[in-house]
Amino acid sequence: MGVGFHTDAGLAVDVADMEIGDHLPMRSLILPVLCLVTFTTTASAQEAVILLHGLARTDRSMAKMAAALEAEGFTVLNVGYPSREATVEALAARVIAGALADPKLKDASRIHFVTHSMGGILVRQYLKTNRPAHLGRVVMLGPPNQGSEVVDQIGAWRVFSTINGPAGRQLGTGTESVPNQLGPVDFELGVIAGDRSINWINSLLIPGPDDGKVSVERTKVAGMQAHRVVHVTHPYLMKNAAVIRETIHFLRHGQFSP
Repeated sequence: MGVGFHTDAGLAVDVADMEIGDHLPMRSLILPVLCLVTFTTTASAQEAVILLHGLARTDRSMAKMAAALEAEGFTVLNVGYPSREATVEALAARVIAGALADPKLKDASRIHFVTHSMGGILVRQYLKTNRPAHLGRVVMLGPPNQGSEVVDQIGAWRVFSTINGPAGRQLGTGTESVPNQLGPVDFELGVIAGDRSINWINSLLIPGPDDGKVSVERTKVAGMQAHRVVHVTHPYLMKNAAVIRETIHFLRHGQFSP
């Protein structure tokens, strides 16, 4: 079997199986093949992913995810933002609008989002009233899509406010909380939830399986395309190899692996 070159357009060239005659010199074969390979690389690089970390984290927490996506050919913008300094509404407007305007994304044919925890709520908040051109798919890891009981129980404590800021206090399970005011999603969304906890104190406040911050059930939101549960804790969802594989699969295919 010969060496094959495959393109996104569904074409394949098998070099060893082609005859080179007087009317097909070697240079006539090599040049089209090189053009096809170049085209494939360029097409892959046109899809971009914006990464948004969670509350009280930094862009460093998404570094492993960023590296994996770049290795798959995506253009990646790993956004750091001051998650503890403003409300969800203010952060969404400032952070996501700024990311979309980044010159790194100006040639992107599609722009996806991958978020951890509160980063997913920022995307929901922004997309409720804004629809970027070339919007792709969204993968949320451990999002409090229906809020968290932990905020219900300790959100009023001064130490909580000091650590988590105004946005943290908006993530409860009540009908007035920001996540529960946003309604169903109307974009392609896959959600990955964890069911392992290393924070047993928080887990005592959360009914059902949870990741130490949010229950599996409350990661769900009406309108999502897919939901997957993994045996991972909240702080490590974005670093887990299986989660990274499922994230890439959803961005490529609009569903998680079978």
